[in-house]
Formats: sequence, C-alpha cells, structure tokens
Amino acid sequence: MLTAILTGFLFSIFLVFTGKFFKGKLSLLASIVPLGLFVYFSQFISRVSSGEVINRTYEWVPSFGVDLGFKLDGLSLLFTLMITGIGFLVFAYTSSYLRGHQYLDRFYGYLAAFMGAMLGLVLSDNMITLFVFWELTSISSFFLIGFNNTNPASRKSALIALGITGIGGLFLLAGALLLNNMVGTYSISEMIGMSEVITSNPYYLIAVLLIFGAAFTKSAQFPFHFWLPGAMKAPTPVSTYLHSATMVKAGVYLLMRFTPVLGGEEFWNTTLIIVGGITMLYSAIHTIFRTDLKGILAYSTISALGILVFLIGLGTQEAFLAAAVFIIVHALYKATLFLVTGIIDHQTHTRDVTRLSGLNKIMLPVGIAGILAAISSAGIPPSIGFVGKELTYDAASKSEWLVVLIIIAIVLTKIFLLYAGFVAGIKPFTGKLPEEHSNVKMPGFLMWAPPLLLASLGIIFGVAPFIIESALVKPVVEALGADASEIHLALWHGFNMVFILSLITIGVGIALYFILKPSAKLESAAAKFESISPESLLGKFNRGFIILSSFWTRFFQNGYLRNYISIIILFLVVLVGYIILGDTSFSIDYNSLSKITLYEITTTLILIAGIFYTVFTQSRLAAVVGMGVVGLSICLIFVFYSAPDLAMTQFSIDTLTVILFVLVLYKLPRYLKLSDFKTRVRDGILSGIFGLLIATLSLQVLSEPVNKDIGNFYANNAYLEAHGKNVVNVILVDFRGSDTLIEISVLAIAAIGVFGLMKLRLKTVDRKRNQD
Repeated sequence: MLTAILTGFLFSIFLVFTGKFFKGKLSLLASIVPLGLFVYFSQFISRVSSGEVINRTYEWVPSFGVDLGFKLDGLSLLFTLMITGIGFLVFAYTSSYLRGHQYLDRFYGYLAAFMGAMLGLVLSDNMITLFVFWELTSISSFFLIGFNNTNPASRKSALIALGITGIGGLFLLAGALLLNNMVGTYSISEMIGMSEVITSNPYYLIAVLLIFGAAFTKSAQFPFHFWLPGAMKAPTPVSTYLHSATMVKAGVYLLMRFTPVLGGEEFWNTTLIIVGGITMLYSAIHTIFRTDLKGILAYSTISALGILVFLIGLGTQEAFLAAAVFIIVHALYKATLFLVTGIIDHQTHTRDVTRLSGLNKIMLPVGIAGILAAISSAGIPPSIGFVGKELTYDAASKSEWLVVLIIIAIVLTKIFLLYAGFVAGIKPFTGKLPEEHSNVKMPGFLMWAPPLLLASLGIIFGVAPFIIESALVKPVVEALGADASEIHLALWHGFNMVFILSLITIGVGIALYFILKPSAKLESAAAKFESISPESLLGKFNRGFIILSSFWTRFFQNGYLRNYISIIILFLVVLVGYIILGDTSFSIDYNSLSKITLYEITTTLILIAGIFYTVFTQSRLAAVVGMGVVGLSICLIFVFYSAPDLAMTQFSIDTLTVILFVLVLYKLPRYLKLSDFKTRVRDGILSGIFGLLIATLSLQVLSEPVNKDIGNFYANNAYLEAHGKNVVNVILVDFRGSDTLIEISVLAIAAIGVFGLMKLRLKTVDRKRNQD
C-alpha cells in the first residue's frame, strides 16, 4: 500500500530526468500510472465489501507515536477509486488537451504528485501522517492552479488557495495534537474506540472547531468558499481533477472519517447542518448570476460540497447513505461537465455561455456527454443522480431538526443546481450554431471519450444501482458507523412525498432554465453586492492589517540595532519584574550560597572595567579589546567553578570573535554619528536593571535545592545510548540533536546571507541610489 502511495511521487521524480519523452505522442503513456493504481485498488473491492478492513503499518517516529499507518475500508476505497479512476481519464485527456505544451512533462509531474498526496491522505490512519499528506495536496495544488505562471491572475489564485487551505492545515495539526493529548494516540482507528472519552473531555469543543477549520477551508465552505472560483484560472484538467472529484472533497472525507470519533453530539451535528445549509443554498443561487462556464461549475461544486456537509450533519443512516451515493453522483457528472467545458474552451476559445449554442452539430459525442451529465445533475431518471436526489430528500424528510425548513432549503438548492447543470451541459449544444463558431472542429478521441465514459456511467449506475450498492455504497455507510444491512438501492421507490418533491424540483428547474437566460445584466447585478462578499471583506481586513503592520514596522523596526535590543530588554524587564513582584513566595536563601572569594572579586572588577571601557571608548578597536577582556574574565569564572571544557570553548570562541571583529571593522567607514551622553545613560540604566534582574533570578535558582535526576539520567545513558564519554557533547549531538540541527541551520542560512552580501555587485545606478 505504501508503494502505491509513493508511485505518484516516484513518477514525478522520474519525469525530472525523462520528461522530454512525455511531451509528444508518448504523453499518453503517463496515464498508465493512475490506470495501474486503479486496477490495484479494484482488487480490494470484494474483500472490503465483505466487511474486511485492510491495515498496513510502517514504523516512522515510534518514540512520538507517529507511524505510517494506512487503512483501507469502504470510505477510503471509494476515494482511492475516484482518485485513480478519474485520474486516469484526466491524464489521458491532458495528453490531447495540452498537446505540444512546452511544460507538459512538468504538468504531469504536478498531477502525479497530487495523486500520490491524495492517496496518502485518504488512506492514512495516523493523524500526523494525514496532516503531512494534507499539506502535500495544498502544495501540489498550488503549482497546478498557478501552472500558467505568466498570468498574474493565476499566480494570485494559487496564492489565495494556498493561503486558505494552508491555514486549514494548521488547524488540522493543532487538532491532531489536542486529540493525542486527550487519548494518547494519533491512530484514528484507536480514537474510534475511545469516542466517549473524547466527547466527554472539556476540550472536545476546541478539538471539533479545529477539525471544522481544516475541513471547511479545504472543502470551500462558507465563508471560506471564495478560493475555489478563483482557482478556475487553472487548466481544465486541474479543475476536473482537483475541484470536482478529489481535493475539494478532502474536507468532506475528513468529516466523514471523524464522524465515528467526534460525531453524534449536538454541537457537531448542528454546526454542520447550518454551515452546509448556508453553503449549498448561497452557492446554488450564485450559479444563476454567472456567464462563464467554469464559474457556473465552480459555484455548483461549492453547493454540492455544502450538501455533503449538510448530510453528514444530519447524522442518520439515511443521510450517510445519501452522502455516499451523492459523492459518486457528483464525481461523475461534475468531472464530465468540467471536461466538456474544457473541450468547448479549447475548440471555440470562449467559455461565455451567452455566446455558445448549437455545438451539437459539430461535436455530437461531446454534446451527448454534456446532456447526460446535465440529466444526472438534475436528478432525472434513469440517471444515478435521480437515485441520489431521492435519497437526499428522504434523509431530509426524516430529520428531527426543523424538517420543513431543511426540505425547503434542499429543494431550492436542487432546483438551482438543475438550472446550472442544464446551462453548462445542454445550452452550449442546442439551438442555432453562431456564425463565429462555424469553423469549429471536432476534438480528438482522447478529449471526448473520457467525459462520454463518465456520463455513461451515470446512466448505467442509475439503471442498475446494484452495481455500486454492495461494492461501494454499503461499505461507506458501515465505515461511518451506521448499519447498512437493510440498504437496497433502486431507481423506483414508489409514489410518495419524496417522489413528489423530485417532480417539483424537475418541473420548476426546467421552467427556470427556459425562463431565466444567463446574461451580462444578471452578472452585473450580482457584482453590486461584491463589496459585502466574504472575499471583499477579507480583502479589506488584509489591507487594514498591512497598514497596521507598516506602522508597527516603522515604529519598532527603524533600522537601529540598539533600539531593537532595547525594546526586547525593556519588555523582558517589565514582564519578568511584574511576575517577581507579584509572587509572594519568591525569596533567596543567602545562607545556602557559597562564600565570595578574592579571585571572584578581582575577576569581577576586571570584567566591570572592561564593560565600562567598551561603552565609553570612541575607538572601535578599543571596544573590541574591551569585549575581549570581558570574554576572558568569563573564562576565568568557568575555571573557578570547575568547568575547564566550557572555559576552553569560551576562550576559543572569544578569540575567534575578536579576530573577526577586527577584520570586519577594518573595512567599515568611520562613525557618522556617535550616540550622545543621554542615550548612553538611558541604555546604561536599562542594562543595569536587566542585569540586576538576571542576577536576582540566578541567585534564586542557586538557592533552590538541587534536583539531579536529569543529570543522573544523562550521565547514566550517555555511553549506553549514544556511545559517548563526554556527556555535554552527547547532550548537544544526540539527546538535544534537534536543537543543535536547528542552530546549525540558522548559522548556515546566516552564512549564505553574508556570502550573498559579500558577492553583491550593484550597478552604478543602484549604488548611487543607495548612497542618496
């Protein structure tokens, strides 16, 4: 299973060296990778449908309880089949859609990496592993959305998408750490068995909010939805793969996966119903005000995601069944419509639906695919969309939470989605062919075959829903913790209230399609409210934050290092001083301290003299010498307290520092302005107070009883665990190796910066500007 996940990443690396072979006719070979993975995961259908759960665990960081744990059950199997199956069709479609593109190999690399990240995400059974793959999907999608990097709009959309989903990733990490603190494990399977412990924990609400934050940002729920329409600047294969079938459903997957862990509580269900309900209706209404095909599909996708969140919130067996079926329904018809839109854009060079009609006369197979997808989107029999719509209405009618309001909201949403599906899938192909498109040609087989296959599956599954009933749907419902034994999918459930709601939806939706035509007037009417949209409000907040940041920077970061240090020291003095003054138990036992010796007094006086000489001298070299005296005095103190190794280290560093200072100061110009007497007095007072504070804290620490447990641990384990006889070195290199690595990294980054400044060669114009 790990090999299957890594295949996408390995293929991306492979393309770095062999990418030129995938730019021409051989580009179709890239689709073998997702096809092979689809075949691999398909072999698990019979085992999973019989109730088996396949687990694989590989050690990663066992000391922190983090492993590469993967779990294949009904829920993850459904998503893996969508990721690889639709991925195969998208790869094949891309070979024709982007034929001849100079960066086609790079595009395939991004797609393959994204596929691997999504597979890792839906298969992960460890929350840290899940977080890693979650972030990898955000990073790889950033490159895919911004693939047309010469377009400023594409770059901006990619940054917004990365920013929103990246924040969600931080929420997920925080949620993982909090849940681990509650139950002592990162394993999602183990958390399911401890659900009652989690829900009774006082931090339950915080954990739920963090998971919600991750899911809502990834799955574009209101008010975080606006990144998705902006991401439509990406090429059509990206919109198809990421924004209809896979990535945007990652948040839905997260909610479904954690339903057995965190669900069943009023806060969980109510929040999901409200957020999902607002999202589905708000976005569905937006579709009637759009004229760009991708814009229509983007908002209808957000609405569909809202429906899924809404169904998860209902939390009943009927709702879980409806969600499982609707995931399949939406993946089939929405991927089809995106691929069809890509063909239209590729052949006619426009996505403006007001300029499109009659294309059925030129590209009949594409038109058939679009019409079939529109029928499934509308929930018209005999499509699987009809089955999914009736299940959704059935779940809504059995809700115990404001049934009438819920039914009205879901019916209105479905009406608008029917309208959107007809506009995107039927309108471009019916009616009279405009003169401007009379020379449009039929696309290649690899472009029209994938959408036609997906659209056909939508009808096949509707006519014979038993194909997916036991294989895909029941295992998903069982994975959500509900009973699936009595589930039987059928196209006809009898003449009942649900069927009447379906007839109303179809009738009103079709009437709306013929009455309300997409127009620029409608789009401009919606633009009037743009100033109060979530995106605009966030933009205003960002601008305000930038203004505040600029003021803050100008006030504190004014270019003088001594001011930076003074502010930091003043803050510490106020903070620590306040704590000490407010702590009545703070005291120093002077009797426990050792007596002051003549050597210490003499060394301290020399040290103080060096400090005063350094502060008041007007010579840089003399100041360096004074600092050297201070450093050597500290070396002597280390020797007095039986730390010769520290003394030698201090001596070496101090000597090297003095030499480096001399070399650097030799190249610097003369002082432009020395600090005045008042500034030195002010800095001296602040330094004195800070030094007194540190001395007080040091004396208090020294007067405390010595606890040697940690020291004994290091002494007893230094040789046994790290095979080192020098305990200090072992602590730095092994026990605290991560700290040392970070410190080395900081020094390396600083060295690179210094090297870059040393090698900087400004042009004459730039040098003159800097001097001015």
